[in-house]
Amino acid sequence: MEFAGFEIVILIFVALLAGAINTVAGGGSNLVLPTLMIMGMPPEVANATNRVGIFVESVVAVSEFKRHKKLETSDLKAILIPMAIGGLFGSLAAAFAPSAILKPLLIGTMICMSLLVLFRPAVVSPPIGTAVRRVSETPSALIGLLAAGFYGGFIQAGVGFLLLASIAGTLRYDIVRANAIKLVCTFVFTLVSLAIFVWQDQVAWMDGFILSIGYVAGAFLGVKFAVYTDPRVLRWFLFAATLLAGGAAMVS
Repeated sequence: MEFAGFEIVILIFVALLAGAINTVAGGGSNLVLPTLMIMGMPPEVANATNRVGIFVESVVAVSEFKRHKKLETSDLKAILIPMAIGGLFGSLAAAFAPSAILKPLLIGTMICMSLLVLFRPAVVSPPIGTAVRRVSETPSALIGLLAAGFYGGFIQAGVGFLLLASIAGTLRYDIVRANAIKLVCTFVFTLVSLAIFVWQDQVAWMDGFILSIGYVAGAFLGVKFAVYTDPRVLRWFLFAATLLAGGAAMVS
């Protein structure tokens, strides 16, 4: 579909904000999806088209985290396999089912994460020096990664919080490295889901390109904020992003 000039500016700005939020926390798609639908895009097309920007954003963000030496790769393969499997099945479900059925789950996820960050911050942001666990030693992480992959493949919005809960909460990576690994996961299941949506001819490519401009700018800003900001500030940003994502989900 075609957008007017001011609508393109709005899309780029919203995607920029979403890209920064996704890089540091999660839930940026809760801003982009309602914007696309308000502008007249069908929900299933909005859900698929948004993945183009997410894909490009994740490539840029992962590259930046790696450049800053914040990407831990020692157990990355074990993290990616269950998450990719979940993403495949979630994407297939999204291609043939209405995404609206997950809205209550999305809102519930936002509320639970807000309470977790507020009252148990060490769960999503372990203290410096905490020993990292391997996936093979942590069955709860395996289950969490499968669930997060399915959810991300299905609807994307809010999946960052589920990934952080698995990577930081159960595997005990610090919040910056957890975000870096989270974005590698996002890249993998977005690649899987995008292939499914292309197969179903649900992607509006020009609109996805417009979103990508904002998402890339937001990714650059988000990585710099994540790398150079005190972890305590990042926890409060995560809390604020969770509330924002939950509010956007409720009104969308």
